[in-house]
Amino acid sequence: MTFTYRTIVGGGGTATPERPRPDRTYSGWIGTTVRRVSWADVVVFLGVLGLLYGVVAVSKGTTATFSAQSVASVDTSPSRLPYDAARSLLRMFVALAASYAFTLVYGYVAARNRRAEKVLIPALDILQSVPILGFLSITVTGFIALFPGSYLGLEMASTFAIFTSQAWNLTFSFYNSLTTQPADLDEAARLLGLSRWRRFWKLDVPSGAIGLVWNGMMSMGGGWFFLVASEAISVLNRDYALPGIGSYVGAAIHDGELSKVGLGVAVMAVVVVGVNFVFWRPLVAWAERFKNEQTESAVEPRSLVLDLLRRSHWPRKVGQLRRRLAEPVNRLGDRVFGHDRFDSRSVSGRGWVDVAFTIAGVGAAVVGVVELVRYVTAEEGLTIFVQPLWQGLLTLCRVVILVVVSTVVWVPVGVRIGLSPKASRIAQPVVQVLASFPANFLFPFAVWAFVRTGLTLDVGGIFLMALGAQWYILFNAIAGAQAIPSDLRDAVDDLGVSGWLRWKRLYLPAVVPAYVTGGITASGGAWNASIVAEVVTYGGTTLTATGLGAYIARATAVGDFHEILAGVAVMALYIVGINRLFWHRLYRVAERRYALA
Repeated sequence: MTFTYRTIVGGGGTATPERPRPDRTYSGWIGTTVRRVSWADVVVFLGVLGLLYGVVAVSKGTTATFSAQSVASVDTSPSRLPYDAARSLLRMFVALAASYAFTLVYGYVAARNRRAEKVLIPALDILQSVPILGFLSITVTGFIALFPGSYLGLEMASTFAIFTSQAWNLTFSFYNSLTTQPADLDEAARLLGLSRWRRFWKLDVPSGAIGLVWNGMMSMGGGWFFLVASEAISVLNRDYALPGIGSYVGAAIHDGELSKVGLGVAVMAVVVVGVNFVFWRPLVAWAERFKNEQTESAVEPRSLVLDLLRRSHWPRKVGQLRRRLAEPVNRLGDRVFGHDRFDSRSVSGRGWVDVAFTIAGVGAAVVGVVELVRYVTAEEGLTIFVQPLWQGLLTLCRVVILVVVSTVVWVPVGVRIGLSPKASRIAQPVVQVLASFPANFLFPFAVWAFVRTGLTLDVGGIFLMALGAQWYILFNAIAGAQAIPSDLRDAVDDLGVSGWLRWKRLYLPAVVPAYVTGGITASGGAWNASIVAEVVTYGGTTLTATGLGAYIARATAVGDFHEILAGVAVMALYIVGINRLFWHRLYRVAERRYALA
């Protein structure tokens, strides 16, 4: 006989038989339980199996060989679109995983060590300022040389280019979350004697989780935005093309086939919405647990996929296995990284080690700048910088207009979306699709509109730049609003604070740290977007604006390394200068005045 025992409190502890629950089988006097397989288990198992099969099937093409003639050709048959979309999606997720790994290491070191911060944050400004075409010009030849005759070299170059469009935004977000971390949580972690390793996983990563999720969505959108440039590579008078939706649409645009452009746009919209439903929406709902608040939120974000996973037994089993494997790793981390006995943000740190690190970093930077200037000026002298400096001023004006207008428009919208789980559930996929549309995909429509209205690209380029840059501000405003503790919102409700005073005293101060991250990455993204927004081509029509982006695009197309480096150096000068003079000062203000104490 199979049964369990149930103790009846207040009845003398009488044991009475109970019918087995339908999802369990029972055996033995104690009642050893074995869970039956549920429909959720089957669905999750089949989903994981299908995902693994898809990754293996698509990955086979990454190691195929190519010839010099075939590598520049793109098959624009509609039947190729599903496979091309899968190849692009694989590159996006590989680059995203690398971006998160880079973010956790780089952002942590920059936030926890003042001396390292003085080197790493300016370096991050410079890395953000280097356009994707600049990275491709330098890295494509090297990756191809590592894997001659194999698509793997091109795949690595393309994935690295996508990585450069994703990593900097995430890193700034994590760095900002660490520098504005609530002081009481930091003190509690130290009083509990947590090692640096455990403190990182128990406090630092969870405190930045919401920002990491929303900026991850934005980073993936940035990767989609530059997909054409990273899959249809044209550098040093050589053309390379990889199977992907970006190269597909790029070839359709070049051939003037508007129907195929529309088909590619539709497929990409389906892919973006699908990724949002299966991946990002569950992460948003899951990250809600890391909100810093004293009371439980009345309405939380929901996800059908997350609910399905919670119904299944597989995640629980994986979690148990993870905990078993994590403990020895944690003990090793305790021994390797030790315990915090001082605050490296305020104390000088490890003395001569930090000094040596700083000297080495500054020395390497100085040597690099000297060698760069020497190489660039070898033929024309310093006059080579005159044209990019002048054209950079014009692009700077476009960037400033874009950031100001985006701030006025999208910060209020982002706060409203972030405060309402229902609005977030509706707006998230829409914003994801809008943020993910590469400007190149809209070139045919832009050319038609500009020609018909007589609008020059000098003005119209601002709208194309906005397609890739304005969303950084919106996504960070949403993340900042979602991170507002529910108890603070309840407190201002109880006090009857409403209208502009509510915005002034709660909403705007609360989103300032996240906004600064969005502003600094939107500014850098606008400079990067200028390269594809200041030169627009469709069929036989080409529109060109006067600006630094057009200068770099032209130099890259003809393979003039001196002008490429001169343009990239000037762009870095503008971006780093703006960041130093404006954005990083706002960072300090946000850290001192608007962090949750």
